[in-house]
Amino acid sequence: MPLNKRVLAIVLAGGEGNRLMPLTADRAKPAVPFAGSYRLIDFALSNLVNSRYLQIVVLTQYKSHSLDRHISETWRMSTQLGNYVASVPAQQRVGKSWFLGSANAIYQSLNLIHDANPDIVVVVGADHVYRMDFDQMVEQHVQSGAKATVAAVRQPLSMANQFGVIEVDPEDPQKIAAFVEKPATTPGLAADPTQFLASMGNYVFDADALVDALHVDAERLDTKHDMGGDIIPYFVSQGEAGVYDFTLNDIPGSTERDRTYWRDVGTIDSFYDAHIDLISPLPVFNLYNSEWPIYTRQSISPRPSSSAVKTTPWAPPWTPSCPAAWSSPAASLRAPSCPTTSLWGTAAGSSTRS
Repeated sequence: MPLNKRVLAIVLAGGEGNRLMPLTADRAKPAVPFAGSYRLIDFALSNLVNSRYLQIVVLTQYKSHSLDRHISETWRMSTQLGNYVASVPAQQRVGKSWFLGSANAIYQSLNLIHDANPDIVVVVGADHVYRMDFDQMVEQHVQSGAKATVAAVRQPLSMANQFGVIEVDPEDPQKIAAFVEKPATTPGLAADPTQFLASMGNYVFDADALVDALHVDAERLDTKHDMGGDIIPYFVSQGEAGVYDFTLNDIPGSTERDRTYWRDVGTIDSFYDAHIDLISPLPVFNLYNSEWPIYTRQSISPRPSSSAVKTTPWAPPWTPSCPAAWSSPAASLRAPSCPTTSLWGTAAGSSTRS
């Protein structure tokens, strides 16, 4: 841990996830299953744990039962060593309203920061697919002297209207000059004019500066109480916001193909695309990196007993167009009377399924 700083990690997991319907009909977005056995929140928590940050609170709100159960069954730390992953629901500590935004979620949970008494607070989202060593980001934050640091991933200029855009100081590429939410256009990077820096939704703060900023935000009337939309622009206006370029992050066991992989899976299309990235022989994102594992709960079930397996003669699930061909799967390949019949029981140019 850089300079022996005490670090508290806060995972924002209270979003409704309306754009992922119907996957979020019965659960919060961070609890949506991904790649078979994982939940989306497993990526954020694995990155924090692999970064050796073991005091973590997860702020939840909407349809949180599935998420709370997954955290309690999967992410159990040694409390004897002071480590924990704690799921914390909205508690109405400062009024009768629920969380009004991501910044308000932390504001209503300031008791967690006061209890942990950290020097640094790392705030991350719970619905992105990526690997990241937050220790490297915290180290740059401390060395830079900034009060707030935003992690940024490079994206093509054509996608500027889909992200919070970070424009850097020409004389200091680690300092944020402007933070603009989904602009129509933005200047390209000096190092690569075809790309810009997009916010990843991951932040590092000096704890006292974050607490002060949250109190200021809570008193304002012209705010949506959002970390990216209000808190970060506040630090930018004070000249105290820095940027961490994700391309600098070095993950053990990563390759050039997946080292800077980051995917926001907030929509059905992006959720599908992220799965497609996993299934090629050389996947764009490699889940088999044992040097930086993604942890989850593995269900262990017994194999079915052979005596318990009921065998029945094979039969198609619909009425075949050529009965002689469907006496077995093999017969369908050699039926002389149906030369165009496929294994799936459809003649050329026709379908027999209802």
